[in-house]
Amino acid sequence: MKSKCVILDDEPMARSFLERYCAKTPELELVGSFGSSGEAFDYLSQHEIDILFLDVEMPGDNGFQLLDKLMYMPKVILTTSKTEYAFDAYEYHVIDFLKKPITYNRFLKSIEKATQSSDNVTSVTPRENDFFIKAEGKLIRLNFDDILYIESVGDYVKYFTATKNYLTHSTLKAVEEKMGPHQFMKVHRSYIVNLRKIKDIQDNSVVVEGKVIPISKSLKAGVMLKLNVV
Repeated sequence: MKSKCVILDDEPMARSFLERYCAKTPELELVGSFGSSGEAFDYLSQHEIDILFLDVEMPGDNGFQLLDKLMYMPKVILTTSKTEYAFDAYEYHVIDFLKKPITYNRFLKSIEKATQSSDNVTSVTPRENDFFIKAEGKLIRLNFDDILYIESVGDYVKYFTATKNYLTHSTLKAVEEKMGPHQFMKVHRSYIVNLRKIKDIQDNSVVVEGKVIPISKSLKAGVMLKLNVV
């Protein structure tokens, strides 16, 4: 059975080379080729594929931000002219790293790695009190009640539970939107807390499982109101 693949690269010439390589490789079926992450996401959110040839830098969402939005994890082959994404590639369990310009022989080696990989494409459906994060190169189901607090760490956020912490590529703003109407509130520019996990309230901070988390002056009134402090 052929592997369904998609190309996402904002450089027309790079896309053209990859399209030709896919066409001459019998085990591949190219089902989409896109120049923007928005176009690619519209397709990928409706169709599951096997292999994604992914550039990192492009207008709008970059390649990793696109992966964070997907509700399944295809096998990813990065196609980029830069090597500083090696750490991120490792975090996302990228199958291979193709440095531009890409030769057909090198392309075939990547396809061999992808088709021999035992990792299957994973699709997921969240339940009412669950959500998924992209961490450790896979989709991880978390229960809202298990989250103690969430901390912004540069271009990443870290989810803290009683048993384990998870680092994922995202922003605190995106996390705040994901939490929706649940029992979470932003108390500081770097922290979102589970209001049900607060054990103590001090002058300008809350305590969650022994962790003292500051409250921003601009957010304090809203936090006190939400906590029904009288």
